[in-house]
Amino acid sequence: MVDSLADLEQRRTELLQAFSELQDLRPGCISGILRRCGKPTCHCAQPDDPGHGPTLRMTYKRDGKTISEALPSPAAVRKAEREINEFRKYEALSRSFVETNVKICQRRPLEEAGSPAQEKKRRRPSSRRSRGK
Repeated sequence: MVDSLADLEQRRTELLQAFSELQDLRPGCISGILRRCGKPTCHCAQPDDPGHGPTLRMTYKRDGKTISEALPSPAAVRKAEREINEFRKYEALSRSFVETNVKICQRRPLEEAGSPAQEKKRRRPSSRRSRGK
């Protein structure tokens, strides 16, 4: 389907409006961690025991480092899930926005070039050799 330039610009405006409607967001994922406490008499020390947990944690990257935050309550888990879902919406909107702008750039006509006298002349490199000391 070939969209006109006006249709694409309207789509871009709609995407910008959708960006402004996004709520709190952040990247990451939620995972459950099973751990062992290290006490030799604890049930988690048995070979077939899964350990303590699961403890829910949210993991994300910041400045190249992986950061893991504990999610201590069900309310914290729900809040993190909402923020992650909003971030996924942001990523989808961002991809659509870039695709739409690429199409706009491809369809927009070239601007009329000025006369050659108005264009700035390029300087030619010097034909002199530099003298090394």
